[in-house]
Amino acid sequence: MADRVWIIAEAGVNHNGSIDRALELVDVAADAGADVIKFQTFKAEKLATARAAKAEYQVTNTGQADSQLAMLRSLELSAGDHQRLVERCRARNIAFMSTAFDAESLALLSTFDVPAIKIPSGDITCADLLLRSARLHRRLIVSTGMATLDEIEQALGVIAFGLVSERTPASRADFEAAYRSDAGRATLRDKVTLLHCVTEYPAPADAVNLRAMDTMAKAFGLPVGYSDHTLGIEISLAAVARGATVIEKHFTLDRSLPGPDHMASLEPAELEQLVAGIRNIERALGSSSKEPAPVELRNRTVARRSLVAARPVRKGERFTVDMIAAKRPGDGLSPMEVWSLIGRPASRDFDVDEQLEP
Repeated sequence: MADRVWIIAEAGVNHNGSIDRALELVDVAADAGADVIKFQTFKAEKLATARAAKAEYQVTNTGQADSQLAMLRSLELSAGDHQRLVERCRARNIAFMSTAFDAESLALLSTFDVPAIKIPSGDITCADLLLRSARLHRRLIVSTGMATLDEIEQALGVIAFGLVSERTPASRADFEAAYRSDAGRATLRDKVTLLHCVTEYPAPADAVNLRAMDTMAKAFGLPVGYSDHTLGIEISLAAVARGATVIEKHFTLDRSLPGPDHMASLEPAELEQLVAGIRNIERALGSSSKEPAPVELRNRTVARRSLVAARPVRKGERFTVDMIAAKRPGDGLSPMEVWSLIGRPASRDFDVDEQLEP
């Protein structure tokens, strides 16, 4: 993951409960060149109560004001569906991931060869799920939408405890101690990537605050990426330019489909553009060294100048400013040497535009 930006094509629940549509989403993500396709795995009754209302964006995007529970029931995928998705991903050479929202779903995902476990923004305070996820000892990607730095630190404490200890925690002090221990810090650096995120669909650009990635990287010493809920691809590209190690972006087969997340998702052609743009930015970022690139060395002579005679110069004449000009090509005496010539006698005759000699 550290060698290049990890691109997660977030299918989420944009299959609308259809395994056929979910399989088609795998094909789209693979064709676009994403590293990973990610779904969401949950049992509706374990995630929401009957009185849990939809978010305002969910009501707007679905056109229905029914409960979260009713919506979630319609979006579940079965264990068999998951197996088919894993097999399709294997056939298409793209990694399979899913976000687990309950212990049973996490146990299901643990039976698959997923490259990482995703902690969603809404569950950054769900200590039991954090602990269970950490004890799988796999890579963890932790979204931080809606969270303060203090809440992120508390979540990392639970994760650190789960990574270094198998005992039952006695209190929150155990998490704090694990977070501040050398072993805890080391295992967090080895296992955890934080994602900056704004939990709104779509997220307005003026709420994004990409500089928060720098703040999190400095505060926690962990790699940081970006989970993008804005419209379009430019904010994700900007995040990569600012150093994001992971980009997660929702996509759909068609933004006009009914469902909570389609309207804030990329369509297939846009996903392809995002992947191509990220890979191009990676190449452009290169190294931190400031020196001539090999491809530009051949242009130095063409673009730079040399000192030449501004008028005919006779041997023995002492150079003055009006006798010297700087013109292309740059294969002679550098214009940086002009002051070393002033007052010196010409070593020989020079015609107009003839390169001068020291």
